[in-house]
Amino acid sequence: MKIAFGCDHGGYDLKEDVIDFLKSKDIEVLDLGTHSTASVDYPDYGRAVGEAVASKEADLGVIICGTGIGISLAANKVEGIRAAVVSDTFSARMARMHNNANVLAFGARVVGKGLAIDILKAWLESSFEGGRHKRRVDKIMAIED
Repeated sequence: MKIAFGCDHGGYDLKEDVIDFLKSKDIEVLDLGTHSTASVDYPDYGRAVGEAVASKEADLGVIICGTGIGISLAANKVEGIRAAVVSDTFSARMARMHNNANVLAFGARVVGKGLAIDILKAWLESSFEGGRHKRRVDKIMAIED
């Protein structure tokens, strides 16, 4: 599995912590930046991760900004992306199980390192249930047409 990562300056430190955790679990990471705490624009990184996932360069994506909101809005503009902002493990599981979210977003000013890792683990350990949820996800995706 390969996970694409992107963040703005507000999410940089948390991105580094989460990437270190994934590398310790032998999960391949595609780090699309930013690579410092210097001010940058989050839409650039949300788009980059969205495009990496949509093109299958990565299997899934994780994006981080101050709240997770702005960067997720940018990622969701990429065709085929279903980015979900979560701040708890239950929502992370549901994002995968019911919404088939292929990008996870969270806010560095909302969740700390420990919770971010717990959220990521819950999301990665879950899988799409299909069934009635597939019909709904298909409707969401049809909006792009």
